[in-house]
Amino acid sequence: MYQKEVLAEHTGYQRTEMQKEMIIHRLRQSGCRITRQRLMLLDIILGEACSSCKEIYYKASKLDGKIGSATIYRMINTLEDIGAINRKNMYKIACSENCGVENACTIELSDDTVIELSARELNSVIREGLLAAGYLDTQRVTGVRVRSCSCNSDC
Repeated sequence: MYQKEVLAEHTGYQRTEMQKEMIIHRLRQSGCRITRQRLMLLDIILGEACSSCKEIYYKASKLDGKIGSATIYRMINTLEDIGAINRKNMYKIACSENCGVENACTIELSDDTVIELSARELNSVIREGLLAAGYLDTQRVTGVRVRSCSCNSDC
């Protein structure tokens, strides 16, 4: 089990580094200088699932107290312009077992069936699936981040 975790961590690191290099290349092609702050923001964005510019700002300001929110917004806009990210398709779904939100999730099936789940139901479905797949032991699901697929196929 340990070897799998190390391999997955290493593979994730390689994928992130490849993404970073590709984004840096695109930034240079679009005429952007690669500054220390831009590299730091790129590491935050690629390394952690941030759901908002504000969240990125809080993490960045802990590392560099001089960074301003305008720098974050400019970087996010630049990354959107070069196609590296799509801010509009990032969501965080709060789905703790105690959340009372109704219609927290809509699931569409290939036969055009639509299933509406409350936050509690979504939590239960995710928890059972993670347990069955061996990903979960005694932990609790507190949130889910979903990014829209752009592969133009039925995922």
